[in-house]
Amino acid sequence: MDKIFNNTEIAFRTKSDSELERAYFLFRMIANQPLVRIGTAVTNFAIKAHLPVEGLIRATVFDHFCGGVNEKDCLKTVDAMYEVGVSSVLDYSVEGKETDKQFDDVTERTIKILEFVKEKDAIPFAVFKPTAIGRFDLYRKVGDEEKLSAEEKAEWDRVLKRFDLICKKAHDLDVALLIDSEESWMQKAADDVNEEMMRRYNKEKAIVYNTLQLYRWDRLDYLKELYAKAEKEGFYIGMKLVRGAYMEKENDRAEEKGYPTPICASKKATDDNYNETVHFIMERLDRIAVFLGTHNEDSTYLMMRLMKEKGIPSNDPGIWFGQLYGMSDHITFNLAANGYNVAKYLPFGPVRDVMPYLIRRAEENTSVAGQTTRELSLLTEERRRRKL
Repeated sequence: MDKIFNNTEIAFRTKSDSELERAYFLFRMIANQPLVRIGTAVTNFAIKAHLPVEGLIRATVFDHFCGGVNEKDCLKTVDAMYEVGVSSVLDYSVEGKETDKQFDDVTERTIKILEFVKEKDAIPFAVFKPTAIGRFDLYRKVGDEEKLSAEEKAEWDRVLKRFDLICKKAHDLDVALLIDSEESWMQKAADDVNEEMMRRYNKEKAIVYNTLQLYRWDRLDYLKELYAKAEKEGFYIGMKLVRGAYMEKENDRAEEKGYPTPICASKKATDDNYNETVHFIMERLDRIAVFLGTHNEDSTYLMMRLMKEKGIPSNDPGIWFGQLYGMSDHITFNLAANGYNVAKYLPFGPVRDVMPYLIRRAEENTSVAGQTTRELSLLTEERRRRKL
């Protein structure tokens, strides 16, 4: 398999010189773990104290990792990427809501995004998080089969109604819908709802996609069980594969509560689990559509090699690659240049509301061995190439 990810001219083709310098500056900062800890603490304080820092945040970290404050604000970025073959997934990245009104507002917003996406070839997917439309602790209680009060039962019925409104709209518009995964102690309930949505709306093809976090050692077994049901009952599976974003929280809670951690024992075990899941899916493409969400070059090359061995065209509609906006441009844009279906997750929302997402991105980069180093080396190479 040809190594295509070192071409920095293609990787950063949509970045101006000033945007390239900003990216280089940001990843230099992110490489410094103490600085990230201090910076996130100061930023959190400034946001909570309503200090006038939004302009600074918008000009630096927000504009690097986010598409804008609303859908229309994202269009310049969406169109620029689509010109070179990269699609977008609009991700309304507002977190931490708790009230029915907030959940209803997100549901309404997600339905409007689906309608917006339907009109844009450059945006083939919509996405939402389960806890954007329902209370975290309620998912946990339902998943643990705890007895719900009458009020909680009514609240859960409203969550199910929101799920159905969104998924039915996606089905009616024929727009694929990615549903993100979250912490393991709420995920059982979300998995069960996602499975029911697949039964209802994936009868002809994959519209609703669940997400597997494959730093969890039990997720391939879950997929195997789901596949057996899909075959028996005649529905299609949509599945996004990621490694995961809550590792420290998962390990800390497992230790605190005294149960075995759901996280794989090592980075290698996670990589092996991810790649084994890719192999499983590639033998079952008649029933499973996949969105390979990864910043890992080896897993991406594996998928490319398997596609080539099986004679699957690079633009097969059942196989997509995806990376987060502001990261791994060397993978995204080189995949697009070689004809693969690839999309950037493009977060958007009011600056203050998106800050939890941005802080998690910064912390994630510091904790993933080699990620920031690789980003910096490629940015350094492109700066050198442009100067020459």
